[in-house]
Amino acid sequence: MTAALDIDQLQTFIAIVDCGSFTKAAGRVFKTQSAVSMQMRRLEERIGKQLFIKDGRGNRLSAEGEKLLNYARRIIRLNSEAIAAFDDNRLEGMLRIGTPDDYADRYMPEIIGRFAKTHPNVELYIVCEPSVSLAEKMARGELDIALVTHNPLARASDVVRTEPLCWVSSANHPLRDSAPVPLAVGRRDCDWRQLACSALDAAGREYQILFTSWSSTVVASAVLAGMAVSVLPESALRTGMKVLTSADGFPPLPPVQIGLMKRPGLSTSLMNAITDHITACLDNITPVNVDDDLESENKSYPRYYPRLRAGNMIPGW
Repeated sequence: MTAALDIDQLQTFIAIVDCGSFTKAAGRVFKTQSAVSMQMRRLEERIGKQLFIKDGRGNRLSAEGEKLLNYARRIIRLNSEAIAAFDDNRLEGMLRIGTPDDYADRYMPEIIGRFAKTHPNVELYIVCEPSVSLAEKMARGELDIALVTHNPLARASDVVRTEPLCWVSSANHPLRDSAPVPLAVGRRDCDWRQLACSALDAAGREYQILFTSWSSTVVASAVLAGMAVSVLPESALRTGMKVLTSADGFPPLPPVQIGLMKRPGLSTSLMNAITDHITACLDNITPVNVDDDLESENKSYPRYYPRLRAGNMIPGW
């Protein structure tokens, strides 16, 4: 083995492993699926070993593939470090980012991971608070970037993702038909809480707010325990949750949007760098089948995860 390994092929190889399939990896590395498959055939020819083994409708790493993966990650890491060390235009400094705790659980791991690899000299300072508080901090110049629930009546932000908002209950604890509907929602200034209450009021359906918290973990726990109904985006559907529709007596809800706020005067290079990573992460959400343990009437709804599967908490409070 005398010829050097191809960096691009190794990056694609790692993407396949991280994403779990050739198809998803193609989106990550901005190539067609056929191009990804061709790269892996050439890499296998270069190594002289089979890297993937057919497993049902998918593929899994062979023993030789597992062995190469460790080397591939080290090679890519050293390559990136070497390039950064001689880059006179590399970004440096601190970037202050605000996000609700649910966004932090779901999206920030991938955003941080992507950004840190390409900009290792930038320190990230993360603040986790509700959207209302983040907007106030942005107004005071205490943050550079903030992911918030887009609400043009309350704050200006650039929409970076739109998706349906769903009523949810526990799939394992049947909802009692008696009124009022028990709700678990965010605090009074939560946009989703206001949407839910307004929709029930318009439909003439009685409800009672039993749980109030800005913590997505608390709200999700109340739903999964069968103690309350809540609202969350389609991308946040979790194992053990059932989507409630008009057939269950719940009115349709408007879609929700994730917005991005930027501090005026922020370095253009820093702003573009983090914005690109945030947009790529949010665009990187792909539907997969709902888990088998959800009730049959809930299986028609897709479940979404970031391709790195970085968290699955409720975004948008």
